[in-house]
Amino acid sequence: MIEKRDFYINGGWVAPSAANDYHVIDPSTEEPYAVISLGAQADTDAAVAAAKAAFPAWMATPVEERIAMVEKLLEIYQKRGDEMGEIISHEMGAPVDMAKTSQVGTGTWHLSNFIRAAKGFEFNRPLGEHAPNDRIIYEPVGVAALITPWNWPMNQVTLKVGAAAIAGCTMVLKPSEETPLDAMLFAEMMDEAGFPAGVFNLVNGDGVGVGSSLTAHEDVDMVSFTGSSRAGKLISKSAADTLKRVSLELGGKGANVIFADADDKAVKRGVMHMMNNTGQSCNAPSRMLVQREIYDKAVDEAAEVAAKTAVGPASESGRHIGPVVNAVQWGKIQDLIQTGIDEGARLVAGGVGRPEGLNKGFYVRPTVFADVNNDMTIAREEIFGPVLTILPFDTEEEAVAIANDTPYGLTNYVQTQDGARLNRMAQSLRSGMVEMNGQGRGAGSPFGGMKQSGNGREGGVWGLEDFLEVKAVSGWSNDAG
Repeated sequence: MIEKRDFYINGGWVAPSAANDYHVIDPSTEEPYAVISLGAQADTDAAVAAAKAAFPAWMATPVEERIAMVEKLLEIYQKRGDEMGEIISHEMGAPVDMAKTSQVGTGTWHLSNFIRAAKGFEFNRPLGEHAPNDRIIYEPVGVAALITPWNWPMNQVTLKVGAAAIAGCTMVLKPSEETPLDAMLFAEMMDEAGFPAGVFNLVNGDGVGVGSSLTAHEDVDMVSFTGSSRAGKLISKSAADTLKRVSLELGGKGANVIFADADDKAVKRGVMHMMNNTGQSCNAPSRMLVQREIYDKAVDEAAEVAAKTAVGPASESGRHIGPVVNAVQWGKIQDLIQTGIDEGARLVAGGVGRPEGLNKGFYVRPTVFADVNNDMTIAREEIFGPVLTILPFDTEEEAVAIANDTPYGLTNYVQTQDGARLNRMAQSLRSGMVEMNGQGRGAGSPFGGMKQSGNGREGGVWGLEDFLEVKAVSGWSNDAG
């Protein structure tokens, strides 16, 4: 078993203040994979103190030097990508091929995009021609607490660390206790890249312990959190006492609106997107809204695609999906599938229990429900597993009403060949992102939501701005050089 009990604080690995072992479970086997320590208040205080002490010098470091360090980090990250993929696969159950490409690849993508965005960003700029002696200066917020989830660990770590580092913030990272080892490997990379002591710190812990300590800490200036909407509300309340800036990327219940004139691959594409990462994505298209004219055909096709979706151990190579992350998630998903059945939805693929031949491990059957209405539990709650619900609609107006009838607002999807309808839908859907006809968003596009899907934006210029304060200056001397 791997033993990784130390924390990375003030430029070195240090023992926890008190013993508090926690076993990291391999979800493919249900067996312990590693042991870490969960931090205490003293560990959090030490990490925050190191970040606070390092802040003035890091803030004063020219942005070109900060960018160069992130470029060095990216170089190291790419060299150790396979190692990172192996760890992620063991920790959270992503099939190893997918872990080494998609999971690790998100980190490369985000760091590259931050570097490009930063090189074109004016941190000190004129207000405008009407006010020649006014300047707008972008300064780092300060000490940032970064709290990241287990489902796309490097996606979220790099989105937060890359932006914070370039902006000039110092930081304390608390990764999910379910997936701590990938973050500890990332800490090794930060150290190798040469970031000054205290700029980046890592303390493992759970939300009740280290997470709560960070969000309430008087020396933390900002909290950037990715996770559930429930936890986001608690963090907002905790941070309010010190009026911290809080950036939240939370849950979703995305609608995938498929019109009768959608392309032939729209349904298949939607099911495969839903099942990707075993359904453990906040932006998953979990509600498929299908126009009545093609509804029956779409249901049959979705059921067929789900039935052909292979499930297997994360350690095996191939294009299958792996287990969900842990026993708690597995039990929650099983309960929601049963609730869908009990509330009258028509089960057309999958169902409760493990897939045939898999008697151990947190495996879920790829599941599709038809004849769902938007009042059913499975249409309203974020299931976070490979479970798709299909709802019929007649008109464009009805589709918009159903899609927007949710407390969430992260990502919605539209499939139609009518250009004018595409544009109308993009403007009518209440979500931070809308993806249409299978086209992914471009490099540096902002990621984030509305309503209970959170606030703030991650990625590119918008991700940098999340970690920056705006200072307005009058009387600036343009003759000072």
